[in-house]
Amino acid sequence: MVGLKPTDIPPSATVKFFSAGTAACIADLCTFPLDTAKVRLQIQGESKASKTAKNVKYRGVFGTIATMVKTEGPRSLYNGLVAGLQRQMSFASIRIGLYDSVKQFYTPKGSDRTLPNITRNAIVNCGELVTYDLIKEALLKYHLMTDNFPCHFVAAFGAGFCATVVASPVDVVKTRYMNSIPGQYKNALNCTLTMVMKEGPTAFYKGFMPSFLRLGSWNVVMFVSFEQLKRLMVLAQVAWEFPF
Repeated sequence: MVGLKPTDIPPSATVKFFSAGTAACIADLCTFPLDTAKVRLQIQGESKASKTAKNVKYRGVFGTIATMVKTEGPRSLYNGLVAGLQRQMSFASIRIGLYDSVKQFYTPKGSDRTLPNITRNAIVNCGELVTYDLIKEALLKYHLMTDNFPCHFVAAFGAGFCATVVASPVDVVKTRYMNSIPGQYKNALNCTLTMVMKEGPTAFYKGFMPSFLRLGSWNVVMFVSFEQLKRLMVLAQVAWEFPF
């Protein structure tokens, strides 16, 4: 199965906006347990007592999921899902759905020179959107793949890996800081320095595999769904406007 074929009519901003939000929600539904497990692993070891082998509650992403299901029930894997879906429908719709429109606005047709500027101005999303865009364009430019499911899968997988490498340090600090007891850290910078001094630089990549499993799978599901939803909505729009 390679999915719907590319359409001759480019999707409108509205189609991209709605498709992105829906695709992000689908990705969240599929990968939310991995995100929950990632957070549990990241905050494990925060106290001195929990650093000993006997007190390690979670081991590995799938071990964490199994432990949570056993001790807290299956529903614990989806705690906070509703808030996550609401965030995706509002946030992902804008950052993903409008990416192409903004890029086309700042990039003259047939020109590859505004690319560095786009990259600099898209630092927040470079791990996902820009990487996906660059990998996909390279695959198509050198005729390694056609614009369909396999190409989207490979590009999304690469985007997930790059996003994990870029986002892990910030993600770990954010998780530690937000889950710390009041007064434990003065601010996020203090949390960062404390982690470096006590645990070393490798602390910023604690839980890297769970993060990659989550982000990698999330990107694959989201981008593949996004591409297919865009094409499906364009086909539906054409069928509605030209029924005969």
